[in-house]
Amino acid sequence: MRTGLFNSLIFALLTSISTTAFAAPAVKAEAVNAAATVETSESGKVALNSADAVTLQRDLSGVGEAKAKAIVAYRETNGPFASVDELLEVKGIGKAILDKNREILEVN
Repeated sequence: MRTGLFNSLIFALLTSISTTAFAAPAVKAEAVNAAATVETSESGKVALNSADAVTLQRDLSGVGEAKAKAIVAYRETNGPFASVDELLEVKGIGKAILDKNREILEVN
């Protein structure tokens, strides 16, 4: 009988520990949004030389995760963009995508 009681207590303890691990608080969306909006300028445009991949993916039409990462990688390799048209040098970014987003992009 003691063994059964002891096993029940151990089981209850292990179950409560594993439940606590899954019930950890999630990151608040407000904190994520506040960090992501830093890369947009006061005019509401996307700052091409300082925006991170998440911001580029979220704010630019036709730009997914791979293209956003390619933009950031190009910028890190070649330095800041001198003009919005230099975005055409990034693999996967064509004239159509640039034309869709030209009005919301700025080089800072």
